[in-house]
Amino acid sequence: MSQKILKLFIEKGFLLDSEILKFLDELDDENIAYEILNKIALISKRKIITKGLVYENLDKIKPFLFELDSEKKKLVDKYFVDVSISLEFRKERVIEDISENLEEKGEKVVVKVLSSPVIASKKLEVRDFVKYFRNRYNLLRKILYDRPELTNLISIDKVSGNRDFSIIGIVTKKQITKNKNIILEIEDLTGKVKLLINQNKEEVFNKAKEILLDDVIGFRCNGSKDFLFVQDLFYPDSFLKYKKMSKRESYALFISDIHVGSKNFLENNFNRFIDWLNGIGCSEKEKGILSKISYLFVVGDTVEGVGIYPGQEKELIIKDIIKQYESLTAFYSRIPKHIHIIQCAGQHDAVRIAEPQPPVGEDFAKSLHTLKNIHLVSNPSFIEIETGYCSINGANCKDGIKVLMYHGASMHNMINEIEELRLSNAHATPTKVIKHILLRRHLAPTHGETTYIPDHEEDSMLIKDVPDIITTGDLHRTDIDSYNNVLIIANSCWQSRTAFEEKVGNIPDPCKVPLLNLHTRAIKILDFSDEE
Repeated sequence: MSQKILKLFIEKGFLLDSEILKFLDELDDENIAYEILNKIALISKRKIITKGLVYENLDKIKPFLFELDSEKKKLVDKYFVDVSISLEFRKERVIEDISENLEEKGEKVVVKVLSSPVIASKKLEVRDFVKYFRNRYNLLRKILYDRPELTNLISIDKVSGNRDFSIIGIVTKKQITKNKNIILEIEDLTGKVKLLINQNKEEVFNKAKEILLDDVIGFRCNGSKDFLFVQDLFYPDSFLKYKKMSKRESYALFISDIHVGSKNFLENNFNRFIDWLNGIGCSEKEKGILSKISYLFVVGDTVEGVGIYPGQEKELIIKDIIKQYESLTAFYSRIPKHIHIIQCAGQHDAVRIAEPQPPVGEDFAKSLHTLKNIHLVSNPSFIEIETGYCSINGANCKDGIKVLMYHGASMHNMINEIEELRLSNAHATPTKVIKHILLRRHLAPTHGETTYIPDHEEDSMLIKDVPDIITTGDLHRTDIDSYNNVLIIANSCWQSRTAFEEKVGNIPDPCKVPLLNLHTRAIKILDFSDEE
C-alpha cells in the first residue's frame, strides 16, 4: 500500500516524510490519501508533506476524516493527539455559556449541535446511490411499521391471491391513464409491483395526486401480483405528542437571506434591526425582552455570493466574496454577545451547492470564525437549545427544544410538482410546502430535482427525529404555522425585489423577524421594513 500511495503523491509532484507515509500506510484508505493530497496542494505551496504541515492544516481536512470508522479515527488520534489536536468526530457538539444576566441564577444557555452532516468529496459510484436509497427506505419503512392502519404488512414478493394486505414501497413511476386514474410503480427490497388508484375513490385519489417520485409510502390494497388496487395510502408523517417549551423565559429570533454584497441588500433596515437588539428604537416593554434573547437562527444566503448566476456581477456592490463575509462579520459584531448566532449555509454562500452543504469555512469567511458567539453549521442541521418541559403536565423533559434548520432549495420543485401547492401559489405561503416536507419526513424527496451527495451510511436529508421547530428560508417570505405540534417558521429576507424575482413573479416580504418566546411559544413578527 505504501508504494502505491508514494507513487500517487510523486505523480502529483509531492514528496512525503516517513511519518506521514507510515500514517497513510496504516490508514490504508486511498480516497482519504487522495483528499489529503488535493487539500494540501490547494492550501500550501510546499512540495514536501510532513506531519507538521498536516497538523497545521488539520482543520481543513476534518471533513474527510469524518468518513473514517472508529478504528481509523483512533489511528488519527495516535499520530496527532500528541500535538494537542482534538478531532471533533462526534456529530453532537455542546456549547455552554453562562451569560451575565443569568449568572446569579446559575442558568445556562446551551446550544447542542445534534447533527451537522459533513460528507467528504469523493468519486461517486452507482452503489453509493443504491446504499443511499436503501438507507432511506429502511428508516422510513421502520416508521411506517408503527402505523396501526397498515394491517397485514407483507413484502412485495409475498403478494398472492386476492386478499387485503398492506405493503410499503418507494415510488419509481407515476402516470395518469386515459380514464384519469393513477398508476404507480413501486418497489421494496424484494421486488416491484404496479398499483391502481381509481378516481372514484375521491379521498384516496386526492392524496395520490400529491405523490412525488421517490416517496416512501404505505399502501393498503388488494389484488394479485399483476396489479394491486389501492384502498388507502399513508405517509411516514411527523407527530409530536405535546408542545415543548423552555423552563425559563427566553427568546429566539429567526432570519435568513441577508444577501450582503447585493445592490438590493436593504442595509439601512438591517442596521435598524441590529440597533433594536442594542435597545435603540424599541419600546420600554421590548427593552425588558432584549436581555432575554438568547438565540438568533440565520437560515442561509447570508451573502450574495459571486458567480451564482450569469451576469450577477452587475448586481453586486461588493464583488469580492471574502469582503462580503467581512461586511457580514461587521454587522454580526454589533449584535450583543449574549445572543448565540446559529448560522447554516444556502445556495449563495461560499460552499458547494450540493446538499448537505457544509458549514461556511475559513477559506472565504475567516472573519466569521473570529466571532465567539457564532455557531456555523451545515444545511440542513439539527440543533437543541434550552431545557424543555411538557406543555401537557408541566413535567421536565430529558431533552431540550429541537430546531431543524433547512435553507429550502427543494421547495421550488415541490411547488411545481404538487398540484395543490402550485394552484395555491405556495411561494407566498411557504408553510404549506413545509407541511409536505414533514408529511414525507424528507427535506428533498425526489432524485434529480435537487443537487445532493449520497452518503452510503445514511440519508442526511431524512427527518429521523421530529423537531419541535422547523425553520427555512429561500422563498423570501415570512409565514408561521403549526403541524401536529411542530412549529413552522418560514423566514423573510433583507433584499428588495430582484430582476429574477420579477421574472418569475415572486414578491418578497422583506425585513420581518419572528420573535419566539420559548417559555410560552407565543410568537411576534417584528417589522423593520419601510412600510407604514
